[in-house]
Amino acid sequence: MNRPVYIVGAGPGDPDLITVKGRDLLTQADVVVYANSLIPETMLQFCRDDAEIIPTASKTLEQILEILIDRVRSQKSVVRLHDGDPSIYGAIHEQIVGLATADIPVEIIPGVSAFQVAAAQLQVELTIPELVQTIILTRASGRTQVPESEDLARLAAHQASLCLYLSAGHVAKAQAQLMLHYPADTPVAICFHLGWQDQKILTVPLKEMAAVTESENLIRTTLYLISPALRTAIKNSLKNKSSLNSQRSQLYKSSHSHIFRPRSD
Repeated sequence: MNRPVYIVGAGPGDPDLITVKGRDLLTQADVVVYANSLIPETMLQFCRDDAEIIPTASKTLEQILEILIDRVRSQKSVVRLHDGDPSIYGAIHEQIVGLATADIPVEIIPGVSAFQVAAAQLQVELTIPELVQTIILTRASGRTQVPESEDLARLAAHQASLCLYLSAGHVAKAQAQLMLHYPADTPVAICFHLGWQDQKILTVPLKEMAAVTESENLIRTTLYLISPALRTAIKNSLKNKSSLNSQRSQLYKSSHSHIFRPRSD
């Protein structure tokens, strides 16, 4: 029985945001095959001094699979380190299939995704009662085509909290599609290199999303967070008690009973 390849989500770039399990696997690994164009070198501080560190930015899928298979068959413990959470635009499906063909099992360790870090940095809840209760994670169509049923304009019709990945290169088109349904003044957080030392977050109206992206030259590793919840955060609803009360969760209301807090009367 071959050892598994551990596909570990590194999180967005802050070494403190990797899971304990992911960190422990890094400290034990003989070989770490990592996406160096998306993961800062500071993530490698957990690796053993004698570990073999292999960057993959310049490698094809076939070359990566060859390395993973060779090291496992050499009885090495192998970590494939991905940015964010591997299940979200991680390009892991084809790696799993290739490893399965070689009879090598896979174990996936989830990671913190960029949209979660963005919400934390902005100090905003993306699911505010009576305002927005849905989060959409998507991308603009580019080299990787998005299915027609998931066209950005169709998704924008929901006016949900929309997290737009991998789309800085198509930002003008994306803005036009979003503005078919979101008001032009809807707040957008443009989030560059979340969790990195050069992190940058700019909050602008939707109508300025493309112009600001281009003026700041944010051509990659940029997440867009479009949400009516951001409007509440910007206005600081704590200063408006009526707004706060109207958007409270039912869970913590004194009038709301449940299994852990039965009705007192």
